[in-house]
Amino acid sequence: MRRRRGPRLFRRVPEAPPLPRKPTRAIGLLGGSFNPAHEGHLYVSREALKRLGLDQVWWLVSPQNPLKPRAGMAPFEDRLAYARALVDDPRIRVSDLEARLDVTYTADTLARLARLPGQRFIWLIGADNLAQLPLWRHWRRIFALAPIAVFDRAPHSSSAAAGRAASVFGHARLPEREALHLKDRPTPAWVYLHLPPHPASSTAIRAGRQDAAIRETAP
Repeated sequence: MRRRRGPRLFRRVPEAPPLPRKPTRAIGLLGGSFNPAHEGHLYVSREALKRLGLDQVWWLVSPQNPLKPRAGMAPFEDRLAYARALVDDPRIRVSDLEARLDVTYTADTLARLARLPGQRFIWLIGADNLAQLPLWRHWRRIFALAPIAVFDRAPHSSSAAAGRAASVFGHARLPEREALHLKDRPTPAWVYLHLPPHPASSTAIRAGRQDAAIRETAP
């Protein structure tokens, strides 16, 4: 004889669906002295937005690059103001973040930014910086903290490709055709991007300003 079951007193509560993941913004970080900022910086930033599929690019104006002499360096406030006046693209932000955080080294900046939720930061550098990267403080840690996009910059292409950083992290290099996937890759990951050179140069601009000043003061 089958036993008749009584009414079910407790209903099984279905499991709640997982909460949707908070969208992650992909932000490129272009650091430097910006002494001064110029159209070449805008050119690289726009290429990064397009070729890496970024949401924004932040210019991190450095109070003082440890590898550059103070002589000839314009005041930080002037460099920051000039960069902000130059930028006309809402996707590009000029930031005094390193001054506010009181950090000098890229590894420290990236470590602080890595704590921000909902953001994925991609470090943007020129080939000249890739070549000299082993001179930087905690340079191996930089590869662990953020994916890196390296932009071709003559005449440093060959020295960068054959340099120590490129050799040590050769296993983490993505083919250029996969640049759009860099922001989704676990670190270490980097890509080398070729692009037509831009004629603007901070060094040339400073030299031009010095020549103009000499002409103005000449009798």
